[in-house]
Amino acid sequence: MTAMLIADRLRAHRLTAPAASPVEAAAHLLAVQAQEFWGGRWALAVRSRTHGATPTLSEIDAAFDAGELVRSWTMRGTIHIVRAGDLGWVLQVTGDRQRRQAASRQRQLEIDAGTLERAQQAIARALRGGGRLTRAEAFALLEGAGVGTAGQRGYHILYALSVNGLLCQGPIVAREGAPTRGQYFVLADEWITPSSGPADPLAELFLRYIDGHGPAGAADFAWWSGLPITTARRAAAASAQRLVEIDDGVFVARRLPPADPAAPRVIALPSFDEYYISYADRSAVATAESAALIGPGKNGMVRPILLADGRVAGAWAHSKAIGRHADDPVPELHVAGAATDAEVAAALDRYARFITG
Repeated sequence: MTAMLIADRLRAHRLTAPAASPVEAAAHLLAVQAQEFWGGRWALAVRSRTHGATPTLSEIDAAFDAGELVRSWTMRGTIHIVRAGDLGWVLQVTGDRQRRQAASRQRQLEIDAGTLERAQQAIARALRGGGRLTRAEAFALLEGAGVGTAGQRGYHILYALSVNGLLCQGPIVAREGAPTRGQYFVLADEWITPSSGPADPLAELFLRYIDGHGPAGAADFAWWSGLPITTARRAAAASAQRLVEIDDGVFVARRLPPADPAAPRVIALPSFDEYYISYADRSAVATAESAALIGPGKNGMVRPILLADGRVAGAWAHSKAIGRHADDPVPELHVAGAATDAEVAAALDRYARFITG
């Protein structure tokens, strides 16, 4: 069962069955964790082939600049990359849960309904008609409107306005001499082309989770979406007829993308990659020892992963700093004999071409 589960997940995640573009990969996974922005973009690149090659960072940035991809807090209070047209209906399902989970912290920061209303008016006034703001510029604007941003208030205000559907992070902020790392905040209703959502958004959320992450079940979906387990079970029941149940409560897509026989067996994944982080139980792909080395650690961080035959074999590191992003990534193999030096080098060379392109 474990070998079949791993093979199916590698295909579902587009790691052995690459998508035709980063936008297609994003649509297939629905939401790609991306608080490490470089990591979210590499997660799309490693799952894609354009013109027979792994896309570069600049190619993925172009999809953000074109309004095809956006980034926002879609679930669990965590920022994800999504295809632009999916953002609205996903927040329909997850927004209320995120607002209730954020309420305690907002009270601590003295962010009340009046504060958010003043912030919304100031931000909307500045952005209406195609405006854009960096995070620093948004903070300065709020301060000018009498809305304090110190002590994480600014972050939580932008988070709330994004979860409410006012804002999203769209076009890329240029960065000279190093990989781009920031985005402009824009008005979602101006930046995103209107599209109709699914008839049953909750069922669609489960279906799309399984399409891009299966085999998995309701407990995994509850972890990934941040929704209560009772809601997750309801979502599974509502979409079960459109999926295949391969074990009690474990579902897979009716049709998995075909595996590419040329897909490498060793893959470098970013920090917080969906293949590892998006399950309640990660034991199928990582031993307890590997999981302890990868994370999440006490600081909540998850390290970039070296994957061999679908299982965690090690970690790797690379600087994105100005002048250092062209340095070679550094591997750290945890499982002896899991991969050859040549296989690890090829996986990291693939990433190096992405980050410098």
